[in-house]
Amino acid sequence: MGDTRAASIGKTVLVSLAAVFLVACEEEVVERAEVIRPVKAIQVESQSTFRERWFSGQAKGTQEIDLSFRVAGTLVERPVDVGSDVKQGDIIARLDPATFKADVDRAQADLARAEATLINADDQLRRQQVLVSKGHLAEAALDRQLAAEREAKADVVARKAALRRTELDFGYTMLEAPFSGVVVRTFVENFQDIQAKQPVIRLVDNSRIEMIVDIPESLISQAHSVEEVLVRFDALPGIDVTAEIKEIGAEASQATRTYPITLIMDQPDGATILPGMAGKASASKVSGEDWQRTRIIVPETAVLTKGNESKTFVWVFDESTGSVSEREIQTAALADRGIEVTSGLQPGEYVVTAGVHYLEEGQKVRLLK
Repeated sequence: MGDTRAASIGKTVLVSLAAVFLVACEEEVVERAEVIRPVKAIQVESQSTFRERWFSGQAKGTQEIDLSFRVAGTLVERPVDVGSDVKQGDIIARLDPATFKADVDRAQADLARAEATLINADDQLRRQQVLVSKGHLAEAALDRQLAAEREAKADVVARKAALRRTELDFGYTMLEAPFSGVVVRTFVENFQDIQAKQPVIRLVDNSRIEMIVDIPESLISQAHSVEEVLVRFDALPGIDVTAEIKEIGAEASQATRTYPITLIMDQPDGATILPGMAGKASASKVSGEDWQRTRIIVPETAVLTKGNESKTFVWVFDESTGSVSEREIQTAALADRGIEVTSGLQPGEYVVTAGVHYLEEGQKVRLLK
């Protein structure tokens, strides 16, 4: 019996050992899936690179507007067409004024009647005041006449307002150019019935031309140093146009991570830049900086320090391996939109700009587009 019990215990031990061995093997076979973290990154570029690059854009007028009437009616005159040059104050379209003129005449007649009623009420009030003072008329009658006189005054005020309204509507039958420019589109034809606020003519002020270009996040901090920009349009070969920066966008596009910069320029001699023309722009004159040296700007969120904060690092993304590595950099003062890097980075490298405190050396990452 002792032998049987010993054999049973031995079998149990063997089964347990086999189970442990199988579990260990399974743990060795099953590999833990590697987590690839998505990260935001920018491709750093130098200031000299900024000057060498060209950025595409499209011309637009400094003022563009779709003109419309404030009242509905029938168009009876449109003396301009596409391409017409107009001056500020020129009549560029007119509605049939007959109905509006009739409304003005009616309002004038209503006002004349109201004023006559007021004159009569004033005369009656003065007569009754004399009779009351002599005791020939009761005070109640005088109160009724005072009320009638006040009502006549209020009616005159209302009739004057109605006349003013009809005069304004009559004036709105003429559409004037709010500024000098060129007609680039017409929406309606003569004798067509149109509604209030329906577009009639598109007018563009092309005395000066604007163009919007998109600048990468890595270069936008350097735009403040640009004093002059060179612009070339595809439709005007051989003509270089000098422009200046009118406005620098303060918010990047969520899709492209680029900032809009608005350029403004005069029309060149011997040619006309039309709205919609495609072109490209590049910085041609800057102030205060040596553009030949490599000046790199990175966002503050890309930089981290360790220990006593005597050393500064960034995470650099390696396209060939799809991983990140920590690199020490030397920095200068804060720039307008980031930190200037004096050494440790080369133009064209990718630097992680968000989540830098959660990365590890050699970690696989995926760049967010």
